[in-house]
Amino acid sequence: MPQRKDIETILIIGSGPIVVGQACEFDYSGTQAIRALKGLGYRVVLLNSNPATIMTDPGLADATYIEPLTVGFLERVIVKEKPQAMLATLGGQTALNLALQAHKNGILARYGVELIGADARAIEKAEDRQLFKEAMAGIGLATAKSVYVKTLQEGLDAARDVIGLPLVIRPSFTLGGLGSAIVYSKDDLRARLESALELSPVHEVLIEEYLHHWKEFELELMRDVKGNQSVVAAIENLDPMGVHTGDSITVCPTMTLSDREYQAMRDAAFAAYEALGIACGGSNVQFALEPKTGRMVVIEINPRVSRSSALASKATGFPIAKIAAMLAVGMTLDEIPNDITGKTLACFEPTLDYVVVKIPRFHFEKFPMADTTLTSQMKSIGEVMAIGRSFLEALQKGLRSLEIGHQGLTAIIAGKDELLRAMAKPSPVRLDAVYGALLQGFDIAEIYRISGIDPWFLREIAKAAGIERRLRKDPRALKAVYQEARSMGFSCAQLTSITQSSRKQIDVLEGAILTESVFYEVDTCAGEFEAKTPYFYSTQEKEMGTGYFSLAKSSLSPFPRKSVVILGSGPNRIGQGIEFDYTCVHAAWALRDEGYDAVMVNCNPETVSTDYDTSQRLYFEPLTADSVEQVVRHERDGFAGVALTFGGQTPLNIAHALAAKGIKILGTSLGSIDLAEDRAKFGAFLRANKIAHPAWVTVASVAQARRLVAKKDFLRFPLLVRPSYVLGGRGFQVFYQPEAMLAYLATLSWTKGQQVYLDEFLEDAIEFDVDVVCDGKDAVVCGIMEHIEEAGIHSGDSSCIWPPVSVPRSCLQQIEKTALALAKKLSIVGLLNIQFIYRAGKVYVLEANPRASRTVPFISKASGVPWADIGARVCVGRRLKDLLRPYADRLTGNGNGFAVKMPVFSTRRFPGADFLLGPEMRSTGEVMAMGATLEEALAKAQIAAHGSIVETKGILFSLKDQDKEKFIPSVKRCQQAGFKIFATRHTARYFRDKASIDADEVFKIGEGRPHVIDVITNGLVALVVNTPTHTGTSIGDGYDIRSQALMRNILTISTPRALDAALGAVCHKGEYSVESLQERDRKALPVAG
Repeated sequence: MPQRKDIETILIIGSGPIVVGQACEFDYSGTQAIRALKGLGYRVVLLNSNPATIMTDPGLADATYIEPLTVGFLERVIVKEKPQAMLATLGGQTALNLALQAHKNGILARYGVELIGADARAIEKAEDRQLFKEAMAGIGLATAKSVYVKTLQEGLDAARDVIGLPLVIRPSFTLGGLGSAIVYSKDDLRARLESALELSPVHEVLIEEYLHHWKEFELELMRDVKGNQSVVAAIENLDPMGVHTGDSITVCPTMTLSDREYQAMRDAAFAAYEALGIACGGSNVQFALEPKTGRMVVIEINPRVSRSSALASKATGFPIAKIAAMLAVGMTLDEIPNDITGKTLACFEPTLDYVVVKIPRFHFEKFPMADTTLTSQMKSIGEVMAIGRSFLEALQKGLRSLEIGHQGLTAIIAGKDELLRAMAKPSPVRLDAVYGALLQGFDIAEIYRISGIDPWFLREIAKAAGIERRLRKDPRALKAVYQEARSMGFSCAQLTSITQSSRKQIDVLEGAILTESVFYEVDTCAGEFEAKTPYFYSTQEKEMGTGYFSLAKSSLSPFPRKSVVILGSGPNRIGQGIEFDYTCVHAAWALRDEGYDAVMVNCNPETVSTDYDTSQRLYFEPLTADSVEQVVRHERDGFAGVALTFGGQTPLNIAHALAAKGIKILGTSLGSIDLAEDRAKFGAFLRANKIAHPAWVTVASVAQARRLVAKKDFLRFPLLVRPSYVLGGRGFQVFYQPEAMLAYLATLSWTKGQQVYLDEFLEDAIEFDVDVVCDGKDAVVCGIMEHIEEAGIHSGDSSCIWPPVSVPRSCLQQIEKTALALAKKLSIVGLLNIQFIYRAGKVYVLEANPRASRTVPFISKASGVPWADIGARVCVGRRLKDLLRPYADRLTGNGNGFAVKMPVFSTRRFPGADFLLGPEMRSTGEVMAMGATLEEALAKAQIAAHGSIVETKGILFSLKDQDKEKFIPSVKRCQQAGFKIFATRHTARYFRDKASIDADEVFKIGEGRPHVIDVITNGLVALVVNTPTHTGTSIGDGYDIRSQALMRNILTISTPRALDAALGAVCHKGEYSVESLQERDRKALPVAG
């Protein structure tokens, strides 16, 4: 049926900041939807708070509002833009919850806004656990035995009388399984129930039976308003039930379902979709299957585009979000063409002749005290996807893509008891334990009994173990098994390590037997029709397939234009997230406009960069030097060079290997990259050019460090320890005593030639992030962003303000002058990020990153200048002065208020972890806010990040001695703002004696009651200010204070500047304004502060 004509403007709700359970996949879905709806002629309005996304670029929606995702701000946008419809199924759980809240508050009815795709009733029936259970029972579909409770006592009674232990707790209306848990004991039950009831927005919790070692499956469905339905993808979890699907390795298509089981599951999914009353769009249905009896139960339905939708979309080539948006405005599956083939329609169910494996990316090293056990509550930060002709090939390619040091299947070498324990515990290393057990010859039945992993998967993995066992026993057998090993996904690097061969020997075999990888096309139809969108994966399969998916027979080769290979950023992780996908996408678009074929290499299925129509060609491959080399060979004569500086640290880490293979690097040269990235070389460069920097030394061993520390003229503590070529401050630590630093250095894995940088840590300084674009001759400062936290907090974890507000103009002029000089002296061609600190009237350089940074999306949206686009164009020879000409008014404007970027932490996912901020990054995402005044921008940022501004009641202070004096001005402002001051004994007495500040004394733990934890748990404070002493028992006290605050979602602050920012938000008076980026871009804005 034709699209609806009664709708002119559609409001799309985004998903907000990146958090565990809700990540980059909603940028992909939102971007597809906006482009699809605009293509149909609708006016599109977007509300989202995340600046790091492509979807919030002003060039996509007609009106883009980067505002907090609350009912109040949603209503303001509705009043201003007057949409007739709202689409909430593309912004994850956040968008669904916000849409339901607006519906219940009467906002949608008041302004005549229709929820399209899924209405409020359908959303409630899917999200409300009781309504869902009743709907499934009404059509005869089984669910796990369960009870819904709304109070702690109801839950305790149900667990005892109805369900029994072990059991699963699932809060209603939360994302990524937040608050869900497997409970094995009575002692754990009360705490888990209390937490789940608190986390559920409707204070409702499902208590259900634990389906021990059942298999888990997901079906991605599409449905139109006529009732036409199709299964886009069927996905199987490698892990059994009990591990959140986001934390499990998953496989598409399913490997262990019989056709009868699959057809029954398909019919059940369609019936469930119908029963919930979801009008149209995409949905995700999860099932559990008892492997012995075949009993099947429905776990849940997500009435929206989900994380698995992104995976299914990239796995099949079927653009789920795009089609869902078109269905929401009345179109049907049988009238929407398939972009991949250009011949088939969207009602055709995709058929795969390859295997796709998704592997989660964990980052527990950022949270050393957190429990690594995987449960029904999601903990992974990101994921990778790999495609192969077999499960094993795809699995090993996926493991290489994780960037955790694995070249493929990797074994834990341990005794039988240790391996049994590791296989029994769901964790990020369980697969390593399984592979270790198979290498040692463990019986598959025993491994299955312990792990619950289906025997089919174990038998496949055992094939790889058999190859490795043979090669370790007789390396000379390599030639005989080489082709078989490579077809199983073993990489050249793996085989080099296993056989202890030289890489040259492996390369000789590679050339003699395989010559190069074969690339196949993802076409949605198993080669029945030729793909019109070049979307490739590599395989080592010797026997070539037939049909259009064989590139050798494709009409797409040879490629007519020169190509630039852009290296993506790989899996989302702390320190390297969606902001680098933003820069990669802009690079692809810019290079296309410059007359090049943009060729994307990436392995992250959640991203816009891995959409089939973002670049001219997409290669879904690991970001390793070997894989990139194969892509470059495939591009052949048209290859112009590889762009390294848009995908974060990942591409830079393989720069040397690519250069050694003779691959041309565009933009900033390898020499300049190395000069900036190598701490010792960069320090020497600053010294030689008389650029101020903290005093430093490098050490190549613990022994050398010990000798230097013993010298009288050694650097002054505290010292900052910094490795080279890292991201997100990985390995950075501040030390106040030599003994602690030496003990830390002893834990590092030292390699030949490795040096660690030690520099004096300048306390009580202000830090700045500065982005620069340089064409090798001319340079421009994109923006100077002032950190709210003092220097020492990682830039990704500190809020920042643009333009700067608290330093003299002379400081900003010195920063700009030094930044421009550095860009030119380093011979930068493209983007550069520099971190400065200002202390006691002097400017120092901390470090320079010769690549795009995480602040590029923020400063681009704040300034109205597309800096990533400009940075890409200079890499292919464009002059900066020509590129800046269209933005002259924005470079010299009079200003338009303030922009604030604020980090967001997924703290509740990692109970036990200490979220004390420091030089190593811990945040998972960020929000942006803009206001006419700094107070308004700070208030909106705090609302976007935390849901509300700090409530004016109590503030608890527990400060180390050297911090007490510098906090006094801020504490006085707290009193004036109406806050009640609580403080530990020495802090309270200092406030009274030195500043006549009235503070209620609170005991520390162990001194008496009520103590600091009582004050927090009794709800007397809305803010905690704690600074660590780095010595003595206060470390434990500080950890307990921060942990209790974290459990109750109370903001914890460690610096006066951060406290002042929180107070600034409280002090905002009057109404909040809402302004689209497009409105701002019509005004002249400043760039360099």
